[in-house]
This record gives sequence, structure tokens and C-alpha cells, in this order.
Amino acid sequence: MSQKPSLHEIGRSLLRQLPLLIGLIVLWMFLWNQLTVLSFVSGVVVALLVTRVFFLPPVELSGRFNLLWAFVFLGAFLRDLAAASVQVSWQAVRPRGIGANAIIAVPLRTRSDFIMTITAEAVSLVPGSLVVEADRERSILYLHALSVGDAAGVVRVREGVWAVEARLVHVLGSDDDLARLRDEEKGLVS
Repeated sequence: MSQKPSLHEIGRSLLRQLPLLIGLIVLWMFLWNQLTVLSFVSGVVVALLVTRVFFLPPVELSGRFNLLWAFVFLGAFLRDLAAASVQVSWQAVRPRGIGANAIIAVPLRTRSDFIMTITAEAVSLVPGSLVVEADRERSILYLHALSVGDAAGVVRVREGVWAVEARLVHVLGSDDDLARLRDEEKGLVS
């Protein structure tokens, strides 16, 4: 026979979900483009409804955030975004058109769902590649990449995704993720 959760447990659950609830409320208010009491109250109702009806497993965060690496990630992301935008624009108007495309499997080193999701989003936001599938159990991203051409192009795409993943691990990764990354950089892990 299951016990009903106490008010204390419900309060702790809501407190743990407070950042998510605030984010959902802000998103709701932005979607309606209104900063009114009604949009706030309806956002609270929708946020509570969403978090109670559509239960998701908790995301385990490492509890660390490296500000220096966050700036490194942001700078590299903006550089990649600008360079890829120019490259894709040129491919769209050049006489030869876009070369051979490919679906590429990229096994990630991290086992964190959170890092995997952010890596997939960051890679998809850069023009020229799009994550089409994510294998959560094996931590593999499948990307559609433009103008790959040959095996060297596939290697370049994989290395680009690994570089994004490495920067994100340095920003948000757990000690285990950092150790795995360092071991691989030293050549200890295949």
C-alpha cells in the first residue's frame, strides 16, 4: 500500500523544481507576449500542470559551473555559427551547389543526459548540421551534415562535435566526465 506524500515532501519537490517552474512561467509569458498578472497566474497553473502530468525523470546535474570555460564555449559557438553561416550561404549560391551529404554517428564520451542534450542543441544550431537521432543508452548522436564529401569530411564533423562536447564538459560536466575526457585526450581510452 503506497503512502500519500506529506506536505513537507511536496514542498521539497516544488522547491527542487523551482528553476524549471520559473523557466516555464517565463516562457509562458513570452509566448503570450504579455507581462500581466493574468499571464503570470495562468503560467503558474500551466507550469504546475505540466510538471505534474508529464513526469520526466530527474536530470542529474554535476553542481559545478566553470565561468571561464562558459566564455570559451560561447566564443567558440559564435565563431562556429558565423563561419558555418558563411559556408552554407556560399554553398547555396555557388554554381556547383551542395556536395554529398551524410548521416554520421558520433559516440559521445559523456554519459550525462544533460550534456548530451546541450551538445545536440549547440550542434544543431550551427548551420550545416542537424541532429536527427540521439541514442541515449549508448550516448550516440546521429547528425545530418551538409557537404561532407569523403571520409576526411566525416572525421571533421565528428571532431567538431567532440570539441563542442569537450567545452561543455569543462563548463558543466561532472568529475567523472572530466576524468573520462582527460583520459581520452591522453590516449588512455579508445
